[in-house]
Amino acid sequence: MAGGLVFMGIIASLMSVSAAMVVHGMVQSVSNGSRSVILREHIRWDILGWQLIGALPAILLMLWVAFTPNKAQLFLALGLLPLLLWLPRGLLAGDAEKPAHAVLCGAMVMGLNLSAGVAGPALDFFYVKTALSRKAIVATKAVTMFTSHLVKILYFGIPSIKAQGMADLPPFWVIIVAIPAVILGTKIGTSLLERFSDVGFRKYTRILVTVVGGVYVLRGLSLLDLI
Repeated sequence: MAGGLVFMGIIASLMSVSAAMVVHGMVQSVSNGSRSVILREHIRWDILGWQLIGALPAILLMLWVAFTPNKAQLFLALGLLPLLLWLPRGLLAGDAEKPAHAVLCGAMVMGLNLSAGVAGPALDFFYVKTALSRKAIVATKAVTMFTSHLVKILYFGIPSIKAQGMADLPPFWVIIVAIPAVILGTKIGTSLLERFSDVGFRKYTRILVTVVGGVYVLRGLSLLDLI
């Protein structure tokens, strides 16, 4: 989740929003896909099924409105997302093991991923009250994000290619070089799970993404000439 936030911020600073969405989707789909394979024994497929039911209407809605954020909106959205992780545990906390919560999770995650490019903090919000182990949480979230990133690639990539061809995208070799690096980083990150307790994992993840979010809020405000 933190890696996705950082990566999106970097590439959004270097290229157009649409191009950044496509590149982020490509690299993150590899990252989450490899993580899904590594932790495949811990995936909760029942939760994913309910999430899919919620994701489909969100996709149709985004296709209808055809929304593409500008850079200021993107950075502000990225910066504010981590606030979801600081909601009191008993207040609006989600439990992805409950079908209704999983359906809402699918809708929110897909909607945010197609508008802000990242939905990790919102996805975490629905795992606050689950009794799942950290490996089950990471594995199930990885499949969720893998799917939503594939949709994001199509959502932003097809209109961009129709309008500008491949001119708006970086050279393909950049993505080729990034893929093995992402897989290696995923492998290392997954191995680090063994060093954290379930409580410690949630605690330090929340702190890290909040710091990153604060930087993005400042960046968004600066793009609006408010600071």
